[in-house]
Amino acid sequence: MNKILSTPQSWQVKSLGDLSALIQYGYTAKAQGAKVGPKFLRITDIQDNSVKWQDVPFCFIDDREKAKYLLDEGDLLFARTGATVGKSFLIKGVIPESVFASYLIRVRLQQSVDPKYIAYFFKSPDYWSQISESQSGIGQPNVNGTKLAQIQIPVAPLPQQKSIVAEIEKQFSRLDEAVANLKRVKANLKRYKAAVLKAAVEGKLTEQWRKEHPNVEPASKLLERILAERRAKWKGKERSKEPNPPNFSGFPKSPKGWVWTTVGHLADVQLGKMLDKNKQRTGRFLRYLRNVNVRWGSFATDDLLEMFFKDEELERYGLRAGDVLVCEGGEPGRAAVWDGRIPDMKYQKALHRVRFHSGFEPKLFVFVLEHYAKSGTLETLFTGSTINHLTRESILQLAVPLPPVPEQRMILDEVERRLSMMDELEKEVMSNLQRAERLRQSILGFAFSGKLVQQNADAESGAWPDLPLAAEAQGIYKNKK
Repeated sequence: MNKILSTPQSWQVKSLGDLSALIQYGYTAKAQGAKVGPKFLRITDIQDNSVKWQDVPFCFIDDREKAKYLLDEGDLLFARTGATVGKSFLIKGVIPESVFASYLIRVRLQQSVDPKYIAYFFKSPDYWSQISESQSGIGQPNVNGTKLAQIQIPVAPLPQQKSIVAEIEKQFSRLDEAVANLKRVKANLKRYKAAVLKAAVEGKLTEQWRKEHPNVEPASKLLERILAERRAKWKGKERSKEPNPPNFSGFPKSPKGWVWTTVGHLADVQLGKMLDKNKQRTGRFLRYLRNVNVRWGSFATDDLLEMFFKDEELERYGLRAGDVLVCEGGEPGRAAVWDGRIPDMKYQKALHRVRFHSGFEPKLFVFVLEHYAKSGTLETLFTGSTINHLTRESILQLAVPLPPVPEQRMILDEVERRLSMMDELEKEVMSNLQRAERLRQSILGFAFSGKLVQQNADAESGAWPDLPLAAEAQGIYKNKK
């Protein structure tokens, strides 16, 4: 590995092997829940650059072996295999008596280098560029001790190392504060969305509208017409389709003009076609929707599959604009309204088709389902011991609020307006989080090319270093709250 790094003249580029007093593989043992020996630190115990020592298991090891593997402050640990290959962790402060497991490599540095300085290098773009070249193994990438020892590191004089560490930590502290605030905003948006859906279902979003429109026909009249229309279409045995009386105990009182009813009173519910590629080889070869194609409120149609449908199945498993597709499994209850964008679309048995009669807005049902999912109401209807399912019978008996038709439209307009605003805010938050990570890498890149500590005077005066993304940094910090 001959990667050449551009560094100040007073710096040297050395291999990790040259800077190390010891490079060592971990101890092979079985983790134990009982306190049978020291803590036994594994790759899986290192998450988000931290360790919850209280959760780390123990292992059997005799005293002579234990002395070889005991961890101490300043030790660097590397994951040598698996999904986190190359990630490192610096042992800092006082820790419980601990040894490290065999899928980790320990590097113990010489006293001529600051462990924090080296630890930060192992998070830099230069390091990851080198480590990606060092990985071997097709099915399970890994890095061994020999290759790790060849990693090239730009080494500043020891006093400068400490200055660089101090400056990195100052800049990272500000970034961490900004990122924490952005994550709080993201969490608040999630809670706010749940609150909007709850207010929509309970009628609180349109309280003022009801005051301004006191003479709107009540939903009880609408429900009578829907049921009369349905009964008029039934013939003979179909009269048994009359839904069971709903149980609305535990549900909030309906706002004036609203009624509680069930999906069974308002819609027909039909499961999709069972996948039978090996059995049926005749009919029309048509595209169909699966569970994975349904998102909350939208569809992903870039990976549609096809299967045969007989002529008599075309209507039974067909979709119209306004049909609601509800996931039967996976994330039961996840739903969206089909807009008819693709003609002759069908759907598989993993989905329920809920087709409402006139007088109820299908999208309102999606909002009701999402509210029930967020509030925990939906999961009380699931069946199955290991995999959750939402049956047709459960959907038919699901209680839904029925507002007057004009108010339904007002609810949809208000919910969509607020959700659109939240989507824009969430996009901005995610963009700033990505910018923060790019800035973090930029800071490290400048630190290990000798261009960070030279600008301490500017940083102290409040000016930003002339880094790439500096303008973005100012925006993140300025708007972090």
